[in-house]
Amino acid sequence: MCLDVDDTLLDSQRAARQGLRELLGTDRAWPVWERTTDDYYARYVNDELDFDVMCVERTKAFFAAFGEQIDDAEATRRENLRMAAMQRSWGLFDDARPCLDWMRDSGLRLAVVTNAPSAYQRKKIAAVGLADTFDVLVISGEVGVAKPDPRIFHTACDALGLRPDEVAHVGDRLDTDAQGATRAGLHGIWLNRDQRAPEDAGVPAITSLHELPELLVGDLAALPAVPELIR
Repeated sequence: MCLDVDDTLLDSQRAARQGLRELLGTDRAWPVWERTTDDYYARYVNDELDFDVMCVERTKAFFAAFGEQIDDAEATRRENLRMAAMQRSWGLFDDARPCLDWMRDSGLRLAVVTNAPSAYQRKKIAAVGLADTFDVLVISGEVGVAKPDPRIFHTACDALGLRPDEVAHVGDRLDTDAQGATRAGLHGIWLNRDQRAPEDAGVPAITSLHELPELLVGDLAALPAVPELIR
């Protein structure tokens, strides 16, 4: 079983909003921050920007959207304040630990597949108490490819010692996680926490990790190779 981290296991959006709130005194500008982050993080994932550079450039672009031009030093200062506040707010969704415990008790081998820099993501996983939970950590910053590239999913499968059709992957991004995993030959599952459209995503969808055990032993168990996932 492969799992995404941010907004799948860890409530990253809540933490990020808290970081912005502590920096600005409000999170009313959250939609602008979210759009700016989507743009600049995509540039990081596509190897156009180093992660630290991305953080500074994103902060400059965010404040520029409100007419304030700041230099690198001031952007770095503000980003450090925001990042520290966000990290203090890191925490798991309520459904994450029970689901992980169930999968462990069921004998499933677990892998993380995440798009992020190595040290940052390992720090995050440890901070929320998951350092010893997974058999394999596959982090884009370490393997040199990012979701939805099939190679990152195949790296996880190889590390687990399983064929792609013997592995399921769940994540909150329909295109990057669920459909990307499916194109790589895994059983992609969309964690649609916000119940966003489209309803017909072409992959199994759940709205909570509480629903994942039933899916694994129910609907997915009827597919080829999947019964081997459940002992």
